[in-house]
Amino acid sequence: MINIERSIIELKKLCYEVRKDIITMLTDSGSGHPGASLSSVEILVSLYFNEILRHNPKDPNWEDRDRFILSKGHGVPALYSVMARRGYFPLSELKTLRKINSRLQGHPSRVDLPGIEVSGGALGQGLSVAVGSALGAKLDNRDYHTFCLTGDGEMQEGQIWEAAMSAAHYQLDNLCWIIDRNRIQQNGPTEQIMKLEPLKDKLKTFGWYVMNIDGHSLEDVTDSLKRSKGIKGMPTVIIANTIKGKGVSFMENTSKWHGKAPVKTEADIALRVWKIMEEEDAGSVR
Repeated sequence: MINIERSIIELKKLCYEVRKDIITMLTDSGSGHPGASLSSVEILVSLYFNEILRHNPKDPNWEDRDRFILSKGHGVPALYSVMARRGYFPLSELKTLRKINSRLQGHPSRVDLPGIEVSGGALGQGLSVAVGSALGAKLDNRDYHTFCLTGDGEMQEGQIWEAAMSAAHYQLDNLCWIIDRNRIQQNGPTEQIMKLEPLKDKLKTFGWYVMNIDGHSLEDVTDSLKRSKGIKGMPTVIIANTIKGKGVSFMENTSKWHGKAPVKTEADIALRVWKIMEEEDAGSVR
């Protein structure tokens, strides 16, 4: 229990650092998507730092690695931060986000950056690629798992549901689909634009093993991701209930910050709040 508790404390501190990176990167670049990046932090930190994703930053193309596919490509600043802090490339390179000739473009490019599995941008396609990856592992008798993170707005694409049907048909128990269920898309609430609920029941009917969790609880996220590797005979989907813009009060639960970068004064407010929160957390641990 002591080791687990210490691990959660360390991961929580890391989440603060990743959120700082996101805000700093987007402020420096003057463009990007803070809302979707901030909502997925705990998911990505848990995957890459808690011995869930089998990977090697020194050998990104290792054949037996687990695959992670970011379908919601506009949220890639969070992934860049996590990858840099995991050792895929220097932290200093985060400053080049969206700059000319940078490897860190506004959407992920596997051509430019080792460790990126799929170039992203067009929403709704990532789960199909993940199904292909998982099916390929089955056909080749390989034991790697494939994880795919989608947004909830992109679930309005028909291709998502075709992929969901295929994964269940082929009993891809080496596939874990994570839905960043922040309930806000570019133009407003998902339930007003195209209703998804009852989402859990729909996914069960499609033949998936469904977990419904708090996407900002490191304990919940870690536990569900680990459990997904033990499910047999069917694919797993984790509905991670999150808050768009998590951690920045004026960005939370609004579509206004879907694709708008903060200016320096706004960034300074967020960074000051996080510093206070970190100090309070450190005091409670002591």
